[in-house]
Amino acid sequence: MQQSRADILSSLQSDILRLQGFKSPGNTTARLNLGLMDAAFPHGVFPLGAIHEFLPAGEEDIAATSGFVASLLSNVTGANGIALWISTSRTLFPPALKTFGISPERFIFIDLKKEKDVWWAVEEGLKCTSVAAVVGEMPTLDFTSSRRLQLAVEESCVTGFVIRPHSQKLTTTACVSRWKIASLPGEVVDDLPGVGYPQWRVELQRVRNGKPGTWDVKWMEGQLKTIAEKVLHRFEPEERKAG
Repeated sequence: MQQSRADILSSLQSDILRLQGFKSPGNTTARLNLGLMDAAFPHGVFPLGAIHEFLPAGEEDIAATSGFVASLLSNVTGANGIALWISTSRTLFPPALKTFGISPERFIFIDLKKEKDVWWAVEEGLKCTSVAAVVGEMPTLDFTSSRRLQLAVEESCVTGFVIRPHSQKLTTTACVSRWKIASLPGEVVDDLPGVGYPQWRVELQRVRNGKPGTWDVKWMEGQLKTIAEKVLHRFEPEERKAG
């Protein structure tokens, strides 16, 4: 029986989404339970085996960006997964990972002197099927470089997180998503002194074949919880760029 054009296009789209890390709804291992944010992704599933780009809203939000990435990693790495964190000037304080239910011992921290060495190490790490995720801190990322990273994870199924602190300008990249993170005052518990539960304003600026949006979220009781959805903008699903 000959397939219709619509069936062929639907099958091709499913294949493309699968290669980009968008799993079918039946694959429960891909679900991160991100609350209202889940609706932004095809099938309502955060894309694993893909490259994600994270931008601090300002210099004061670099630590907040690392915190939000850590909250995602707590689900991506699972109970026993290993991750790499590669940078020239690491913004993460390893013991802080315990806040997000992650043992620092499950991370390999690689501190290098030059940004080009970070890029090389990230690409090599993404090719390693023995790790669950790779985090790279590098201000500069162009389309060619990001495309090479994306091709690497399409083979290995490792999830990549690129944090861009001190980035001077935005460029077009092949990353599946781009996020902008700003810190919010922590939620104090029972008027006790301290910083309280971490809270962020999370702006998903672009996501391939998905719906960007902005949310206020907090890390509480071992998971991300949506405080409110800020409909600052809403676009149609982004079309996959040719080439």
